[in-house]
Amino acid sequence: MDVELIEIREFLASHPPFDQLTDEALDRLPKELTIRYLRRGTPFPPQDAECACLYIVRKGAVELRNTGDELIAKFGEGDVYSSACLPHDPARNLIGAAVEDSLFYLLPCDRLQALRDADQEFNDYFTQSISTRLRRAREIQQDSPRAGGNLMTVEISALTGRSPVTAPPDTTIQEAAQLMTRERVSALLITDDRLLVGIITDRDLRSRCIANGISCTQPVSEIMTRNLHKVTPDTPAFEALISMTRYNIHHLPVVGRDGVLGVVSTTDLIRYQSANAIYSVGSVRKCQSVSELVQASAELPELQVQLIAAGASAYQLGQAISAVTDAITRRLIELAETQFGPAPVSYVWVAGGSQGRREQTVHSDQDNALILSDDYQPHLHAYYFEQLAQFVTDGLNACGYYNCPGGIMASNPLWRQPWQTWRKYFDDWIMRVDRKAAMLATNFFDMRAIHGDEMLFARLHAEVLHQARDNKIFLAYMATNALTTRPPLGFFRNFVLISDGDHANSFDLKLRGILPVINLARIYALTAGIPEINTVERLKAAADAHSLSQEGADNLEDAFEFIGTLRARHQAQQIKAGEKPDNYVTPEELSTLERNHLKDAFSAISALQTAMAQRYQTGRFY
Repeated sequence: MDVELIEIREFLASHPPFDQLTDEALDRLPKELTIRYLRRGTPFPPQDAECACLYIVRKGAVELRNTGDELIAKFGEGDVYSSACLPHDPARNLIGAAVEDSLFYLLPCDRLQALRDADQEFNDYFTQSISTRLRRAREIQQDSPRAGGNLMTVEISALTGRSPVTAPPDTTIQEAAQLMTRERVSALLITDDRLLVGIITDRDLRSRCIANGISCTQPVSEIMTRNLHKVTPDTPAFEALISMTRYNIHHLPVVGRDGVLGVVSTTDLIRYQSANAIYSVGSVRKCQSVSELVQASAELPELQVQLIAAGASAYQLGQAISAVTDAITRRLIELAETQFGPAPVSYVWVAGGSQGRREQTVHSDQDNALILSDDYQPHLHAYYFEQLAQFVTDGLNACGYYNCPGGIMASNPLWRQPWQTWRKYFDDWIMRVDRKAAMLATNFFDMRAIHGDEMLFARLHAEVLHQARDNKIFLAYMATNALTTRPPLGFFRNFVLISDGDHANSFDLKLRGILPVINLARIYALTAGIPEINTVERLKAAADAHSLSQEGADNLEDAFEFIGTLRARHQAQQIKAGEKPDNYVTPEELSTLERNHLKDAFSAISALQTAMAQRYQTGRFY
């Protein structure tokens, strides 16, 4: 094989789908190609083509537009245009042109078909839908090498070996303690006619019985926990761990179709896999000062590294990091109340942004607000809540959650108001119906109660969701704002890259890939009046409510998780290298396979953005 053919073979072998071919097929392929040069502005595919061919871009770039002159796709070096060989490909109807002087390798469609017939993996590239490829990309991501066990995917049923130890509610406290000692368990499930009604633990015996002077002859119903958090046998162990962290509990009953199956403890999870990093939450709750919280929060980067090494997805990582942030926020509020005294009126601290959606990584700012009871009187209470808000936001900043650039923090008096004022805010945003009002409202639709009187938030949230759902013009403005950030269409020199500054020649995974899905999911949720805040949970609920097709929800979830996990791994590598984590990735950091999966993710997002633009006719509002 001469030098030119060897160079062509090496080029093909480094780009999908030709990297799937056998060495023998790759050896033969360069001889079956023809070379075509197109000057800038030449129609594509060229009108004088002798036969239908697959086009492989060797150099240059091609754009495809629809009849409305909207840019739909762009191909650069290594990309493949196969529509001429696929009779049902909708891209056949697009209008193409070379936007640079370009060089192509052409493979006749009959030779392409021969390769597809001979190699199933190669054929899959042309037959699999974006949905299938995205789902496969996530599977590959999750199956990549990892350190430690697989707490991320193992089900709780694998950790509940023994039968549950139970007792009826009229069992005395002493009898319950004796039973727990005899069975060597740290938790006893209380059942009434096989129905789970409560749980008591070693800690309950100490804190609720002995410490409070309750007689051990009293029934366990006097000290048991009645408001139970439960899991099912198929719950992933990691989700159980996050629930324990979120609710500050150490035991979870396992309940299936046939009733109580057992109980899982934090000890069970640690025994299965070392997951001590997540228990930074435990150290947070013991902190007695801001400086101690700063030390505890310093564990977060290592937590992200450990979780990524263990195979955590973006969803799992976000749940874990956000649980720690919630704990830090609550502890700061408790320290503030210790310093300034109890609150004079009831309130609820709410968090927005990635913390509100439970999607944080270690590179996050803070977004928060205070909703105060309508008993609030400014001349009596303003100074107290000003002090509390400043203490907490300063503490969060010291712990690495930098101040919100837009000032959406409880320390800003605008966002520290009584319930009725918040209601008027939303009335104004929703009824004013302009882009600025919709943009302001966007910041607060991701809020979640963190500490305090949660009913203050729940009532406001329910009323606002109902009001927003019924205002179609407001939703159209929200959709218009949501569509201002678009994913890139590919990787072509500076087409998607930042051209200067500290992040030159990189692109922002959060801004161009993650944020568009967050925005879409929020609109789907508002359209159906769905209360979920987390992006993945919004997509699932939107599909259930028929606000979004099941295929659309699956595609957006897969794209969101793939891009988010790629971003989290990028940050973990930076942390291990001693660098400050960010969202900026250069194309050179990605494998060819990752780049192609990203294109599928971007394509899926773009398709749903186009559908939303048509649904709300967003062009009217620009």
